Amino acid sequence: MTAIDVTGARTPEAAGVITGARERIDALDDRIIGLIQERVAVSAVIQEARIASGGRRVNLSREMDVLGHYREALGKPGTALAMTLLELCRGKI
Repeated sequence: MTAIDVTGARTPEAAGVITGARERIDALDDRIIGLIQERVAVSAVIQEARIASGGRRVNLSREMDVLGHYREALGKPGTALAMTLLELCRGKI
């Protein structure tokens, strides 16, 4: 298969641009995944401290702040992204 076949481009030049951009996206995705894993770990520390102090595992007002932050930065899709992050970070309830 040629780069043109793989990218859907119609010229070798466009195929080169697409291939390079996809490599950058893959690298960004790896960084994003690493940051999400770090966020999950930090969230676990917070939850453990909250529970150890007699609090609840989830702080709904904080979750609303996070949802608002993502919505303001990314619009409606940001809310869905934040919901997914919060679900990942809560762990098993």
